[in-house]
Amino acid sequence: MTKRFQLVGIGNAMVDVLSHADDAFLAANGVEKGIMQLIDRARGVELYSRIGPATEMSGGSAANSIAGFSHLGGRAAYVGKVKDDQLGAIFAHDLRAQGVVYEVPLADAGQVEETGRCIVLVTPDGERSMNTYLGVTEHLSPDDIDEEMMEEADWIFLEGYRFDGPESHEAFARAIRAAKRGGGKVALTLSDPFCVERHHAAFAELLRSDVDLLFANRAEIGAMYRTDDLDDALRTAAGEVETVVCTESEHGAHVVRGPMRWHCPAVPTKVVDATGAGDLFAGAFLWGLIEGHDLETCGMMGNIAASEVISHLGARPEADLKARFRAFGLKV
Repeated sequence: MTKRFQLVGIGNAMVDVLSHADDAFLAANGVEKGIMQLIDRARGVELYSRIGPATEMSGGSAANSIAGFSHLGGRAAYVGKVKDDQLGAIFAHDLRAQGVVYEVPLADAGQVEETGRCIVLVTPDGERSMNTYLGVTEHLSPDDIDEEMMEEADWIFLEGYRFDGPESHEAFARAIRAAKRGGGKVALTLSDPFCVERHHAAFAELLRSDVDLLFANRAEIGAMYRTDDLDDALRTAAGEVETVVCTESEHGAHVVRGPMRWHCPAVPTKVVDATGAGDLFAGAFLWGLIEGHDLETCGMMGNIAASEVISHLGARPEADLKARFRAFGLKV
């Protein structure tokens, strides 16, 4: 029986504030390059006042993945909390415009916290340094999880960043139980090595018990399995999770299932803004997998999608990804 959704994502609902900056600006303002730092509302206001011209657009890691998946024609929904404010309206509109079902109740306009935003500082080398004020998205609760929606999904996609929140683990557990009850599968992205360190025990338990597909980059999987040896990390992960996907920037991606391993070369691209590369990789990989393509092809699709999104500012696709796939000889 065909389910209502092929994929439901759960993550931090954010609006990205993108601005260009140099390394000197990062140093002068205490921003650590290339990672995501959690900040409070006061720090967000201060940093926003210091940056140059900025572009505001909907973001959030899993939301970007879901937008890419929907762009490719997938049936998708998203779960993440925003407030009844200007940025919340922008987020909801942009996601629905991609064809994504988004039905999470808005946090009341009287709530002190605001819609989350991520100040993304892009340096000339294309690297992005993210300063994230979670706002109301931190307070996603089990009550925000629609169990019927989870049961009606072939896959659910969990964003590691969402583990930063008082009721996050319980919300994820509720979603996983409902998805599994409906015969669905679970994909997880580790999101960030510092996120892995903050929630190592919870991630370890989740990987052993519930995850069918793991997404990580080299730094994240190394942090998860506490090794600098990529081969060792991949072997260990493959012993716990059915399918493991590890991206390695310009070195492409590794896909592992049991004893089988594939390397998918990166697509050479001039990097304008690396924001969303891993997100779009995951969205395209999941679309390929759900549509029945082999794992190596899925990895190629992920790399092609990532190359598109890093070629411009912002973390949502601007070109026709299916046309890109066909240009690389893939049958879609």
